[in-house]
Order: sequence, then structure tokens, then C-alpha cells
Amino acid sequence: MAPKKKKDAKLTRAGVSGYNKPKRTLQHPKKSHVVVAKVGTKTKLIRFGQQGVRTAGKPKKGESMRQKARRKSFKARHGKNIAKGKMSAAYWANKVKW
Repeated sequence: MAPKKKKDAKLTRAGVSGYNKPKRTLQHPKKSHVVVAKVGTKTKLIRFGQQGVRTAGKPKKGESMRQKARRKSFKARHGKNIAKGKMSAAYWANKVKW
């Protein structure tokens, strides 16, 4: 039998099942989600999203103009940070919440 690999302490502390798998954090006072991002050998614990705020979610058929405007504004405001990739909070907020 092969020896068991020890689970990364960051995964245990964050309470997520694996790398690049975001999860809701209901107990955190400010941030709504957490993810342990991994690119190559680098790992980073990232908390993102404002707690208690309803975001636009995925585009829906018959979506209101207001929701479309909110989504467009978020992506325009955070475009540079989203482009940084998996090691940025904006990337995960864009992927999960918007």
C-alpha cells in the first residue's frame, strides 16, 4: 500500500475539499466565499465577495436592464484584476458571483 499523502493545512483551515474549489463562508464577518487557489506549485488562500450582497449571478433569460448594468459595471471596474488569473480575488468573484 502506498503511504497516504498529508492534506495541505491551507485546505483544512479553509474547509474546502480541494484546490481551486470555492466554497461559501457563512461565518466570516466580511467575505462570502473562500478558495485555496493553486497554480503550478504555488498555493494561496483567497477570501472574496462581500458578505450579504446579492450579486447578479448568471445571465438569465429576461434579465432586467439593472442587473445587466450591474454585471457590466463589475467587469469593467475589475477587468485588470480579473485578467491576473486564479491567484486574484477578482478572478474568483467574477467566476463564482457574476
